[in-house]
Amino acid sequence: MSVDSLYAVAKAMVAPGKGVLAIDESQSTCKKRFDALGIACDEEHRRAYRQLLVTAPVGDWISGMILFDETLRQKTNDGTAFVTALKKQGILPGIKVDAGTKPLALHFKEVVTEGLDGLANRLQEYRALGAEFAKWRAVIAVDAGLPSPACLKANAHALARYAALCQEAGLVPMVEPEILLDGNHSLERCQEVSAATWKLLFAELAEQGVDLKATILKTSMVLAGQDAASQPDLDTVAAATVETLMANVPATVAGVVFLSGGQSDRDATVRLNRMNQLYAGRMPWPLSFSYGRSIQRPALEAWAKNPGDVASAQALLAHRARMNALAAEGKYEDGMEK
Repeated sequence: MSVDSLYAVAKAMVAPGKGVLAIDESQSTCKKRFDALGIACDEEHRRAYRQLLVTAPVGDWISGMILFDETLRQKTNDGTAFVTALKKQGILPGIKVDAGTKPLALHFKEVVTEGLDGLANRLQEYRALGAEFAKWRAVIAVDAGLPSPACLKANAHALARYAALCQEAGLVPMVEPEILLDGNHSLERCQEVSAATWKLLFAELAEQGVDLKATILKTSMVLAGQDAASQPDLDTVAAATVETLMANVPATVAGVVFLSGGQSDRDATVRLNRMNQLYAGRMPWPLSFSYGRSIQRPALEAWAKNPGDVASAQALLAHRARMNALAAEGKYEDGMEK
């Protein structure tokens, strides 16, 4: 893929009024969610549920879907490849390529994401299967003395090497440093960690020669830990998040999308909307979403109760996709939820 083609894909991923849907849960994560709803987590049930997702009429609001390795290779009931089904709607197929986290040696409670070995060959295969972008997730814990410089460095370096390999293979890299909500840390502490994480990440990307115009940043909002005694209001979250991004993320990045990261469905939508309301025309890049659970949850719960009523589950998925697409333009209102 040419550089211009990479730019076009990256731009399409954050097109106005659109965002990316993450359906790239690993089998272990999928099992947890299925088990909680009494669904057998075998290959056929996973395929049937993801068929519901990839064939849902959401092309007006979803620019791309991040798939898992198994999902990228699956087909609908009529034999249509999932990738083909997505492209028919104008949705870009993406692929999660990291191999998950492992404990970081000599650093208690911290992890590093693995998967670089053999990645170049896997990326070529994924490109041949129809993927147009990829995703790699790093996990940053916030606690007393955490994250350590070693953790930030190891994960930023891995993200940068992954991104370079993606662009060489003709895929747009989505780089995802997730700063966990777990804990009782303050918003101010999250802001410090976010700034350090993003600053180091982009220094590493520069060292690896990654073209930021063909790169998407997927990251966490600046939030207090879920167990914090005090939770900041909507405008405080918006200001802390956007101002910290603008101070640490280069203007040349193609776009910034948020992960929902344990927020409620509504909170993820409302907070994104407020950022786009307050900072419209002032940000150098589009600010959108790449949510997974917060868009999928209503559809999954409905499908678990009545697997035969796919249309109703898809309607719930489309509704949450539309709400977040409106939020990506600062046009969401609570009354629209009805």
